[in-house]
Amino acid sequence: MCGIVGVLGSHEAAPILVEALKRLEYRGYDSAGIATVNQGTLDRRRAVGKLVNLSDLLVHEPLAGKSGIGHTRWATHGAPSVNNAHPHRAGKVAVVHNGIIENYRELRAELAEHGISSTTDTDTETVALLTEFYMRNGTEPATAACQTLDRLEGAFALAFLFEGEEDLMVAARKGSPLAIGHGKGEMYVGSDAIALAPLTDRITYLEEGDRAIVTRAGLSIRDATGTEVKRETRTIHLDNARVDKAGHKHFMAKEIAEQPEVISEAIRHYLPSDGNAVNLPGKGLDFTKVQRLTMVACGTAYYACLTAKYWFEQLARIPVEVDVASEYRYREPPVTEGTVALFVSQSGETADTLAALRYCKDKAEQIVSVINVPESSIARESDLALPIHAGVEIGVASTKAFTCQLTVLLMLALKAAADRGSIGPDALSDHVAALRGLPAALNEALDQNQAIRSAAQRLSEARDVLFLGRGLMYPLALEGALKLKEISYIHAEAYASGELKHGPIALIDKQMPVVVMAPRDALFDKTVSNMQEVMARKGKVILVSDDRGIEQAQDGVWTTIWMPRIHDTLTPVLYAIPAQLLAYHTAVAKGTDVDQPRNLAKSVTVE
Repeated sequence: MCGIVGVLGSHEAAPILVEALKRLEYRGYDSAGIATVNQGTLDRRRAVGKLVNLSDLLVHEPLAGKSGIGHTRWATHGAPSVNNAHPHRAGKVAVVHNGIIENYRELRAELAEHGISSTTDTDTETVALLTEFYMRNGTEPATAACQTLDRLEGAFALAFLFEGEEDLMVAARKGSPLAIGHGKGEMYVGSDAIALAPLTDRITYLEEGDRAIVTRAGLSIRDATGTEVKRETRTIHLDNARVDKAGHKHFMAKEIAEQPEVISEAIRHYLPSDGNAVNLPGKGLDFTKVQRLTMVACGTAYYACLTAKYWFEQLARIPVEVDVASEYRYREPPVTEGTVALFVSQSGETADTLAALRYCKDKAEQIVSVINVPESSIARESDLALPIHAGVEIGVASTKAFTCQLTVLLMLALKAAADRGSIGPDALSDHVAALRGLPAALNEALDQNQAIRSAAQRLSEARDVLFLGRGLMYPLALEGALKLKEISYIHAEAYASGELKHGPIALIDKQMPVVVMAPRDALFDKTVSNMQEVMARKGKVILVSDDRGIEQAQDGVWTTIWMPRIHDTLTPVLYAIPAQLLAYHTAVAKGTDVDQPRNLAKSVTVE
């Protein structure tokens, strides 16, 4: 979840490293640091907190050199402090690291027997200490780094820089992503292409177990067995890697506003302009042979899977199992014949989801992924990778990626229904027509921004909030509660409306706001009954519904949020807009850090 960068360049490295780290700060912002080699001398600067603190330090204590590495940290081992900040240094080597070294205690104990002690609370320092130990015994720097890599257990992306070596960097990955950028007489290392986009459009992605010896002339890569290998160098599209707020106060606000556009792009990608057939890349997927679908994800992507379960079961009549990735493989679930395993991840690098995919690799009939980064590990290790076309998402709280995931999953469910004949041509045509009209409905929802802001002002005074929903609105209620927790730090929970009487109703009093997601659908009357139970106990109801629902049920509610009418199947995508805007405006009202909420990072690449 940390961000790492490296440069072997022809210009001063420090400003290049800081600029690249700005593009990776969504990966962590507990502390940051850089190290450079200048005229053979290795030196570093580190600061606690956001990257601006490091920038301020470099004004007063500049760091020269055209070779360097940098890091922005999300703390795992050791609290955020200057001492625990990366790069970590031991003698003539400096290291930056994303991941967790699981056997660092054993390595520390071994080093202690040689009189080498740790000075930080981190696992990463052990990597530097062990490399320095090998170098002190006469091993060349690159070989010492590789000997160290042979000893490490766990997950890591690593970059090594050495004193006296201005044209050498060692990079390695195991379980955490790492990319190498190619310039003219320059080379770069980054956690992902976003960091390197302004520097180069030519990227080589290291594969699992790879280690690279990088110089300005190029790179040499060996795989986990030590065999020299060639990896494809790809050209990335810089327009897809731009990172700016486009006039918005926060990235989250920008990304909420982009949803009609990016969802239009996703629909265009999978649905031809003159037909109803869903087009999948490559060999596609024949749902007539699918007996069961297992869906696995984390966080917001997990709620997208819970929503899609309704679609696949109701439209395509396929039994669906949905699992949290962090629990799935530890249950060692049986994967029966005819099972397709589907994995959803915005980054395509989520450690738990990737591990679950690998568990299913030789068990499922087919591995399918729904991802936002086509070059990611999850995409490369899938039989079929379905991009969501959301574009770069910087805000930690996922918005446009979630709705694009929903849109792609719905189109996949429609294909499954058509393949299996569980819906007829007329019904399929109705669904497709509604999908094509979805971006316009999303724009109408965004037009309610001011009304939602007013509701959020009232919500910002609460300490606890409940979200309720039935059917397709239940997973959306879960997502709404998660968003509110993530960025406003208000305790929020979500329940299926019918579960209210089975415990949560005990929490209801005049201080408790209850957000009810309730389009006027087949389950609306039952949801209204649950809402009345809340109001009878003086709970403050925020009703999110269409004009018919508001007219029928608004008596006694605290406030209402209007949504346009839409096909019932599409309501989770549409109602994600008010859920996101409620969380966003509540966080703004409370003055929290919307884009970089405390304790969270965007890309979860450690267990």
